[in-house]
Amino acid sequence: MTFIDLTKIGTNNPNPKFKGKLQQLQQLLQELKKHLLPEATIKAINSELSALKIKAPSDPKLYKHVCSTQNRILKYLEKQHKIVPKGYYQQQWLAVGMAAIGIPMGVAFGLALGNLAFLGIGLPIGLAIGMAHGAGMDQKAAKEGQQLQFKSNAL
Repeated sequence: MTFIDLTKIGTNNPNPKFKGKLQQLQQLLQELKKHLLPEATIKAINSELSALKIKAPSDPKLYKHVCSTQNRILKYLEKQHKIVPKGYYQQQWLAVGMAAIGIPMGVAFGLALGNLAFLGIGLPIGLAIGMAHGAGMDQKAAKEGQQLQFKSNAL
């Protein structure tokens, strides 16, 4: 079973970013063709694509629909098969590192030094720790064959 063809979607869309986002979605589908996916997954992705194909080609909201379709496909793949795009874990752990590690470290520095102006010191430390941990997880996913050779602009 193959994916639904998207070549004729939005040929005269007024949004200037639309063609780039549609090409990105097509690149994702090309990358998914390289992976051995179960029929249920292909049907789920095709249902997302068919909902996108119903939209009017000149609809100005079509860009947002393409973005949300791509995000839903990526989330489905991550939940069902643990298949993620490049940099996925690094992006996720960057935020976790800043929030869960950086802020408490900044508070600790501020209280230890008696000046809460040092609160900001912890954020870059947490950012670096989170990015390093996420990069390690990305490398592990690549070794296990669970990483797509696809970089998403927004998750």
